[in-house]
Amino acid sequence: MAGNKDLHELRPGFLVQPLHNSIPAKLLPRFDPAYVEHYNKYNAGRLHTHEVPIEAFRKDPAKYLTVYGRAPGPDIFRITEQTCAVKDGEIKIRMFEPAPILDGQRQPRKRAVYVNFHGGGWVFGNLATDHDYCKRLVDGLHGHLVAFDVDYRLAPEHKFPTAVDDCWAAFNWIRARAEEFNLDLNRVSVGGASAGGHLSAVIAHQCRNANIPLALQVLNVPVCDLHSPFTPDGEFDRENCPYESYREMEHTVALPAARMSYFHKHFLGVPRPAPSEDDWKISPMLARDFTNLAPALVFSAEMDPLRDEAEVYASKLRAAGGRVELIRVAGAPHTFCALDGILESGKMFNAKVIETMKKMFVSRPSML
Repeated sequence: MAGNKDLHELRPGFLVQPLHNSIPAKLLPRFDPAYVEHYNKYNAGRLHTHEVPIEAFRKDPAKYLTVYGRAPGPDIFRITEQTCAVKDGEIKIRMFEPAPILDGQRQPRKRAVYVNFHGGGWVFGNLATDHDYCKRLVDGLHGHLVAFDVDYRLAPEHKFPTAVDDCWAAFNWIRARAEEFNLDLNRVSVGGASAGGHLSAVIAHQCRNANIPLALQVLNVPVCDLHSPFTPDGEFDRENCPYESYREMEHTVALPAARMSYFHKHFLGVPRPAPSEDDWKISPMLARDFTNLAPALVFSAEMDPLRDEAEVYASKLRAAGGRVELIRVAGAPHTFCALDGILESGKMFNAKVIETMKKMFVSRPSML
């Protein structure tokens, strides 16, 4: 070897960069290891849906979606669909029914009701999102529950208040068909995850305001405040946001603050609607009256920027005299309930909702 030995052995320097949308290193130890394994397998390195133009996504959704981790729901007696008239259009509602239970006179017993509003930031999601979950609830209630899944219209094609108005129209459409589906209107519940949790919280206030009985609201990682964390133009207001979890989880997966900003802009427009008496329909946290609302089962996820607002909202319900059970799920991402096929937290969520509904609707219906 002639010349400088170091130059002969020189190799180009390089730095291994983390994959796009990797779990931040400082948050990695706090996540459920089962979630880390599956996230790294299916999501790391991919564009998230909020990083592609909405027009491209609408044209070919399958190109940008990853679907994994949802446990198949058990088969049930009947699944059908009908259309519901809404302002300037119509939407679909999917019905999940158990086999009838007959009383001593061979007449079918009335069933409790669960109305589901799917998540997806008011931009994504459809009737496939919670199809297996609705089947699981109906199966778990052993004939005592009918589930209805609402296919409300999505932003940005249909901005606020369309989703809220669609869900309220659907809720009343379901009530009007109590005889057709043999429903007990004193045992009605609503629920949803994320944007669906937001819509459920708003419907709960509307029921109270209209003196319509509501027995339970299941709020899973709900969006409760779109005003405080964001500027009117939908930018994350890191300095003034009152929820520490937004700063702590600003770059988390699967719901970083940038994704919530995207949802804010698409759902509300830029800028968002001027302040009005309807602000609580955007941010139920801003409602003036929290009294006499339906009992609530609220879930927050440790690794979710929405964690703190969900817990503050639960405290507001409780402070107003409401019956509230709050569960913070350790190590869980925002999407944990949809990963019941791989996460113990997802399985726990299913079991807890079914257990709560059994207590409310089957074991002690007279106490509602």
